[in-house]
Amino acid sequence: QVQLVESGGGLVQAGGSLRLSCAASGRTFSDYAMGWFRQAPGKEREFVAGISRRGRTTYYTDAVKGRFTISRDNAKNTMYLQMASLKPEDTAVYYCAADRNPTALVVTSGSLYDYWGQGTQVTVSS
Repeated sequence: QVQLVESGGGLVQAGGSLRLSCAASGRTFSDYAMGWFRQAPGKEREFVAGISRRGRTTYYTDAVKGRFTISRDNAKNTMYLQMASLKPEDTAVYYCAADRNPTALVVTSGSLYDYWGQGTQVTVSS
């Protein structure tokens, strides 16, 4: 199995930027399709972005397209989420997740992921 640890969250003003990291340990990182999710208070967890094993394919929810960029460095066993032009509605706990299904490319459904990190808080002030 793989262990995931997120970092990089914090408090930022609207219009600002943050970069989240997800460090993986355990199994071979490149065996997993990866994704970012978020959950705001009182709301359900939602998909933010996903990336394929080699990083060639990415997918974003409409709300973050053009503002967020997902990437991964398999040599460093780390995935990133570069967030720009942040809005107050981006405030949430952000989670990274790993999918071990060898046939999966980019996975948008949280129920299909096998491993999750503990989350990192992102707060965007207006």
